Amino acid sequence: MKHTVITGHYGSGKTNIAVNLALEAAEKTDKKVYLIDADIVNPYFRSADNENLLSAAGVELIAPMSANTNLDIPAMPATVMKVFNTDCAVIWDIGGDDSGAVVLGRYSEDISKQGYEMLYTVNFYRPMTATENDMTSLLYDIEKASHLKATAIVNNSNLGEETDREAVEATTEKAKKLSEMTGLPLKFTSVDEKLARDLPNCKPIKMVTKKLW
Repeated sequence: MKHTVITGHYGSGKTNIAVNLALEAAEKTDKKVYLIDADIVNPYFRSADNENLLSAAGVELIAPMSANTNLDIPAMPATVMKVFNTDCAVIWDIGGDDSGAVVLGRYSEDISKQGYEMLYTVNFYRPMTATENDMTSLLYDIEKASHLKATAIVNNSNLGEETDREAVEATTEKAKKLSEMTGLPLKFTSVDEKLARDLPNCKPIKMVTKKLW
């Protein structure tokens, strides 16, 4: 699988998942790893904020021309196209909701040809997506805007620094129901690595974003 696309609602923790998967890929493969920050909607929580961390791990970041500046130019750089012309692993960090997924439309045909998985990241503690019906409706909007189909769900439900074992386990049934409603498998439930010992069946991740993960 060459392309891994991370989508979801605003504040669901897409960026944190994307950065962690890029770092993990860099450890496990000899191929070049790219992280594409394709969020041209929300300037506050971007993969570009972790450029030094990614670079140290050997991950090349491709970000909007306005990232880490005071400019507001919603455009992706032409360098994105190089990932389609070399043998590499690519992680896409997509902006929230269907408005953020629109940017994928430009690249969807090439992504489909090379193979992809699209992970729908959910956080049942976020406003507007507290129920399975809310999540399902948003998923279909994202798929329509991106011209790609989700392949799996990532349960990233959390309360930030207040997250504990009970908070994670309280969303287990919701995640299972969402999986049944959408027909998508639950790829993993992610937890802050500090909780990994208490939740051994979950995927431990580093908190790399500024506030929400």
